[in-house]
Formats: sequence, C-alpha cells, structure tokens
Amino acid sequence: MSETIYFAGGCFWGTQRFFDQFDGVESTETGYANGPTQNPTYEEVCNDSGHAETVKVVYDSSRISLEELIDNYFKIVDPVSVNKQGGDEGIQYRTGIYYTDNAQLPIIQKKMEELEKEIGQKSAIEVCELENFYSAEEYHQKYLVKNPTGYCHIPAVMFELYKKKGKAE
Repeated sequence: MSETIYFAGGCFWGTQRFFDQFDGVESTETGYANGPTQNPTYEEVCNDSGHAETVKVVYDSSRISLEELIDNYFKIVDPVSVNKQGGDEGIQYRTGIYYTDNAQLPIIQKKMEELEKEIGQKSAIEVCELENFYSAEEYHQKYLVKNPTGYCHIPAVMFELYKKKGKAE
C-alpha cells in the first residue's frame, strides 16, 4: 500500500539521494514545504521565504515501515540544530517531519519521544501536518545523481547504507 511522508532534512539534494536507496521507497521528489506563499522559486526560498527544503517520499508500507523511514532519517540530521545542517544555514534548512495522514502522527510522536530520550534533550525537528508542498525546479530533482560531486552535508557513505547490507537497490 502506497503512503506518503515528507522530510525536511537540510539540503534536499542529499535527503532525496538518501531515501532513494531504500527498498520500498517508490518515489521521491524535492520541493518546498510549509511556507506562506504559493509556488516559490529556489531564489525566494534561499532568501527566507519561510519554506523548508523538503523531500516527498512515497513508499510501500508493506515493504518499508514509517518507523524504519524515521529511524533512517534520524541518521542524516543533527536533531538539535536549528535552521542549520552541515554548512547550510537558514530557515529553509530546518528539519521537520510533515504528515498528511493523521494515522501517522502517533508513530511519529513515538519515534520523536524515543529520539529525545536518547539524546537527553528536546529536538529541533518540527512535527506538523503538511500545509503545502511545491515541487522544486527540475534541475533540483535527483541533483546528486546528475551531479555526483555536488555539495552535500550528508557523507556519501550514507547513500550506500542499504547496498552495504547486501540488498539490491
């Protein structure tokens, strides 16, 4: 069964590349979420439009669970950093988990509670219902596949976690 979840994890290039590796992820799309204006451009987002660089993840819940997706997401973000991941700073680089199905909220809340217990403090990851999502320009889609030497705060080794477990991409 296909379900959708949205992850803001700093720069969306790496976040998309990271989620594309997992069996059960059917598709990903980079875009801009939960901002005050419609159809922002990349330039507007980089100039504090209020949107978060976000990746829409469509997944088959019979092959990969929301819990697994969230556990993996936690591997690529600094959960206490506010509006900053790696060398990227600004409101567009905030972290967040955005849902469209209220049935997902208890799962997200449980995983957040586990994370905060583990790190011993409140997380900066926002959890809220998706207000809006606008697809990023085409050149941002699968950017790190098209530009393998492009900058990313996520170490390249993280793009091969699934493969390293002996499973096919």
